[in-house]
Amino acid sequence: MSESYVECLVKAKGNFLFKALRILFYFLGVFGLVSIVFLGLGVFGMIIALAFGFGGYFIGMLGEVEYEYLYMDKELTVDRILAQNSRKRVATYSMDKVEIMAPIRSYRLENYKNRQTKNVDYSIGYEDQPDRRYVFFNEGQEKVIFSPSEEMVRVMKNANPRKVFSD
Repeated sequence: MSESYVECLVKAKGNFLFKALRILFYFLGVFGLVSIVFLGLGVFGMIIALAFGFGGYFIGMLGEVEYEYLYMDKELTVDRILAQNSRKRVATYSMDKVEIMAPIRSYRLENYKNRQTKNVDYSIGYEDQPDRRYVFFNEGQEKVIFSPSEEMVRVMKNANPRKVFSD
């Protein structure tokens, strides 16, 4: 049995809403600090400033998302990393249960186009030129979109030549 191990880290596209909310919360936090000095709100102003400061920090964490894919021995593991410090395993997929894996615009996915499945997106979040996002269908239940490296696709194709296509 051949062992294969590949890691890939991709940064998801930042959401404008999270950036705008973070700036708004920081602004309101500074306003709370200013209200302590000029309006004499004291403890109430400090609580407002701290609440908005922490809110801006946590909203900023949600806006900076990276995904790490780990492929080892016919198993793909996806981890979500928030703000480069908080890691959580979000999914593990066995390649034995995958029906097909192909580029997102592949003609090989035409037969799967009208399926009613749960869509899960662990990709970079936008269409790059050329588009290097891939799709796989897991047990007919999920349609998973992700952005593997070329090396990962090559290793997955060598392990599963009838299920993985790179067109």
